[in-house]
Amino acid sequence: MKKERKILKDKSILLGVTGGVAAYKSVDLIRRLREEGSSVTVIMTDAAKYFATSLSLEVASQNKVYSDLFSYPMAHINLPADADIMVIAPATANIIGKLANGIADNLLSTCFLSFRGKTVIAPSMNWRMYENPIFQENLRHLLSHGVVQVGPEKGSLACGEEGTGRMADIPDIIESIKASLSKKDLLNEKILITAGPTREYLDPVRFISNRSSGRMGYAIARAALRRGARVTLISGNSSLERPTGANFISVDTSADMLNAVNNEMDSSTVLIMSAAVSDFMPVKKSTNKIEKSGNLFLRLKLTPDIISGVGKKRTRPFIIGFAAESGERIKRAKKKLKEKNMDMIIFNNVTETGSGFDTDTNRVVIIDRKKETKLPLMSKNSVADAILDRLTEIRA
Repeated sequence: MKKERKILKDKSILLGVTGGVAAYKSVDLIRRLREEGSSVTVIMTDAAKYFATSLSLEVASQNKVYSDLFSYPMAHINLPADADIMVIAPATANIIGKLANGIADNLLSTCFLSFRGKTVIAPSMNWRMYENPIFQENLRHLLSHGVVQVGPEKGSLACGEEGTGRMADIPDIIESIKASLSKKDLLNEKILITAGPTREYLDPVRFISNRSSGRMGYAIARAALRRGARVTLISGNSSLERPTGANFISVDTSADMLNAVNNEMDSSTVLIMSAAVSDFMPVKKSTNKIEKSGNLFLRLKLTPDIISGVGKKRTRPFIIGFAAESGERIKRAKKKLKEKNMDMIIFNNVTETGSGFDTDTNRVVIIDRKKETKLPLMSKNSVADAILDRLTEIRA
C-alpha cells in the first residue's frame, strides 16, 4: 500500500545564515523545515550575528549553532559529511562572491568547499548590488557548477527602495529544497495540467460554477516540476499561489479551457485533466444584468467534453482524467476510462470526509488499463506523487 510521502522527513539540512537583513527570516525557515520532519544544523557568519542571535537559531533548530572555524577544528569536514543538502539563506553578495571564487576564510565557506551534495542559495541584497555585473558574473559561475538559486523577489527592500533583491519567500525556498532532493524521472516529459473550476456566465455579473479549489492540480504541477518535467498549468479561478517554474495559463470558462488545451496539446507528452470543468452552460447568456423579478427559469446545455475530443485524435498525449463522484460509483469511472479513450483515471468519492473539493487531503483509486491502486487518505501532495509514480511505471 502506498504511504504518505514526505520528501524532507529525516533529512539533515546544513543551513548557512549570512549577514543580511533577511537573516531574521531564517528562524521561520528552520521552524518550517522541522515541521516537514528535517533536522537542521545552522552555521552563522560573524556578520549574521548583527541581524539574528545564535540563541534564537539554536532554539528554533534544537541543535548547536556553529560559527567559529577554529573552535571546532574538524567542523568544516564533519558538518558537511552528515548533511543531505546545504542551504544558504540569506545568501549575501559577499558569500556568493567567496563561493564562486573558491575563497575559504570562514566556517561556512570551508564547509561549502568540502560538501559533495546539492547546495541551494537564496540571494538577498540591495537591487543595485544584485544587478552589478561583477556580482552577476560570480552568480553565473556558481550556478554553472550546479548550485541552485531560488529568488530573489522584486518588491520593497529594507532600505525603502523598490527592486529585485528581496529574499525568496520561505515556501519557495522549501519547494526548491524539495526539488533538489527529488528524483528526476520526468525529465523527458512535457506535462499539460488543468486545474480549478470553470465559470459559465448567465449575465455579465452572475455565473454557475463548482467547489473546486485547484489544490489537486496545483499539487500535481509542483510534484512534476520537482521531478524534472516541463509543466504547463491551465487554471480556472483559484486563490492558490502559482507553482514557480510552470508555464501558467489563466482561463475562465470551459470554452477558454478547451481552447487552451487545444493550443498546448500537440507539444505535450502527457495531459492531466484535474480541472473541474463545468458540465453545463446556459443556452443563452444575457448581455445585460438580469433583473430580479419573479422566478427565473434557466435552460442549460452540455459543455464540450475536452477529454473525449483529445482521446479521438490519432496522435495524442498520454491522458489522465479524474472522476469526482458522489458515492462509491467506481464503475462509472471505469466506463469513462474506456469510452473516452483515456490511459488512466483517478476516482474519488467527494462525499467522504477529507476527500474531494477544497481540502488538503484526498482518498483516491488510480485506475488504468492494467490495474487499480487504492490509496488511503493522504495529502494531495502525496496523491500527486503516487499518480506520477504510476505514470512512470506505465511509460517505462
